Amino acid sequence: MRKLLKYLKNYKAQSVLAPLFKLLEASFELFVPMVVSAIINEIDAGNGSTSYVVYACLILVALGVVGLISAVAAQYFAAKAAVGFSKELRHDLFDKMQSLSYSQIDNLGTGKMITRMTSDVNQVQSGVNLVLRLFMRSPFIVFGAMVMAFLIDTFAGGVFAASIAVLCVVVFGIMLISIPLYKKVQGNLDKVTVATRETLTGARVLRAFCKEEDEISSYNQKNAELTKSQRFVCKVSALMNPLTYAIINAAIIALMYTGALKFNAGSLDRGQVVALYNYMSQILIELIKLANLIITVTKSFACAGRINEILEMQPSLKKGERGDVASASFIEFKNVSVNYGNATVNALDDINFTVERGQTVGIIGGTGAGKTTLVNMLPHFYDAKTGEVLIDGENVNAIGDEALRDKCGIVPQRAILFEGTVRENMQWGLNDATDEEIYAAIEAAQAADVIKSKDGGLDEIVEQGGKNFSGGQRQRLTIARALVKKPDILILDDSASALDYATDARLRQSLKKLDYNPTVFIVSQRTSSIRHADKIIVLDGGKMVGLGTHEELLKNCDIYREIHYSQFEKEGA
Repeated sequence: MRKLLKYLKNYKAQSVLAPLFKLLEASFELFVPMVVSAIINEIDAGNGSTSYVVYACLILVALGVVGLISAVAAQYFAAKAAVGFSKELRHDLFDKMQSLSYSQIDNLGTGKMITRMTSDVNQVQSGVNLVLRLFMRSPFIVFGAMVMAFLIDTFAGGVFAASIAVLCVVVFGIMLISIPLYKKVQGNLDKVTVATRETLTGARVLRAFCKEEDEISSYNQKNAELTKSQRFVCKVSALMNPLTYAIINAAIIALMYTGALKFNAGSLDRGQVVALYNYMSQILIELIKLANLIITVTKSFACAGRINEILEMQPSLKKGERGDVASASFIEFKNVSVNYGNATVNALDDINFTVERGQTVGIIGGTGAGKTTLVNMLPHFYDAKTGEVLIDGENVNAIGDEALRDKCGIVPQRAILFEGTVRENMQWGLNDATDEEIYAAIEAAQAADVIKSKDGGLDEIVEQGGKNFSGGQRQRLTIARALVKKPDILILDDSASALDYATDARLRQSLKKLDYNPTVFIVSQRTSSIRHADKIIVLDGGKMVGLGTHEELLKNCDIYREIHYSQFEKEGA
């Protein structure tokens, strides 16, 4: 938690004012029992001074009003600091997640990152808010009441001190037990979040395979584990209030007994006994608040630790390493091998090829052959375990990621549009793209009919994930988005799989006519989509088993020939 306190640096004033106003409120509360004691003693003495009682009551009202104003001010400053803290924390957390490599993101998992950005940050925010309001107030009231008790009677002060010591042992003992339990709860929450996300994302697949009951059973099991862990930690935390009540009530009984004896002996008056009772009641109220604070802070510490795990991760992508020998080609892969995490088998193994500027390269192979991994090396989404990827004779590690990705137009396997308008989605490629530039890219991507079919044109609303567009429409619009920026390198990662053969053919023809002549990488399962490429790379099990033109590979590559003829046999049937 200490490492996260830096996010309060822009809210130093609020972080100081909130507890100060709370201390001011607490100070006024400590005077209330003394005023009440004075009123009782005045009445008990039989003086019957109405003016004194009215005056004392006006003091009580004044203390209450000033205390209320102080409490509202403290709440305002605490809320402002806590919300600002969470804003700064979320910004840094999001930036950190964006800086991580694909490998690190894959290892973390989307569900865990969502939980840390939402539930964990909210819990830490609540902890900051309560700490600023109560962390100093409650101990101040507790120890202030003890001091006031000592001023009234030394023995009574000793009862207060003993009670507070026992309470500290109980409170901090429960806190130390609860922290690891809350970490376990948040871990189980991760599992439920991942299961929920997978179920919602794959709802159609679940229904297609009639797996609803299995998924419901799996979800219920994960939810039951979360419930069980939450119940257990809640049972431990729930001990706080009854134990607190028991200790305080035992102390009150001791005070009342000794107070009655001393009152009879004449060493204490009635007002002082009532004041001692009120101070003990104040301690009870504050310890209940403190118990809730401890529970929330315990959760916050657990969540802060999980957030720190992300913030302390160092991006694994290598930077600043240049190739030993400059390449004469525009793009060169030199003995490139790639490994995911600690896998024993390389995803890519000893890949070597060159590409000249403006050439079209087709990449084909079976599922899991390494096609997507290969094209993801170009924008430096993954690091090469061995070897080098060179662009314009420079290692991609040495080119800044932003500058490198400005050279690339990337259309991933899964076509994703973002909530907004069509125009806003197209301007992801180029912020200041004009309508003419956008329409030119849409025409090249064979998506003009998509825009014409929508009443809003470029201002047509795009729902989250582009759900109001078909799969083929989304693919064409994502290709258009990549073309808007006029990239030097265009990567189409199986991005025409939902297009019919005629549209796919027109798309390939229009790409060849682009005036800025990009170098195009086409990943496809269809040989018809890559047969006219200048080079075709055939992958099998992460190894390059073929390189050449369509005709050359038909002659000398068994795997390519098998893929091609199997497809054309099916198409001709």
